[in-house]
Amino acid sequence: MTDLLTQCDGLPHRSLEAGSTIIEQGEIGGTIFVLVDGQVQIERDATVLAVLDTPGAVLGEMSTVLNRPSTASVRAVTDVTLLVATDGAAFLHQHPEVLLEVARTLATRLDNLTGHLVDVKRQYGQAGGHLGMLDDVLSTLMHHQGRQISSGSARLPDPDY
Repeated sequence: MTDLLTQCDGLPHRSLEAGSTIIEQGEIGGTIFVLVDGQVQIERDATVLAVLDTPGAVLGEMSTVLNRPSTASVRAVTDVTLLVATDGAAFLHQHPEVLLEVARTLATRLDNLTGHLVDVKRQYGQAGGHLGMLDDVLSTLMHHQGRQISSGSARLPDPDY
């Protein structure tokens, strides 16, 4: 993560107070943030998914890479300092070494998630109903090759987030 801090050192710094919203779920983003210091929490649908305090943690990369609205909110738990690439896509195009670090971060998250799903499948995969759908979920995650995915579902095809 510190490599990412070094690679992004020329970006403008932004300091925010505890309680500030850095990214709001559903907003059109495109800005990439790199945590210099402080602590942030990632929330989706008002559920805290993670708390990050590692210098060099990247934020806003998913909506930038996918060119979609933000899928989660990011809030400052403590006072934070961030490096800010307002046009994240252009920044990634101009800095392939940063793009590679972002790709590694995303690949690590996917690997961790897939490992977790395998563990859950081993425990509950033979069950019927929703838990029995894990084969489909794992297959989709493992074999997805970049086609456009919408954030909706059959029940709610066009969510308002």
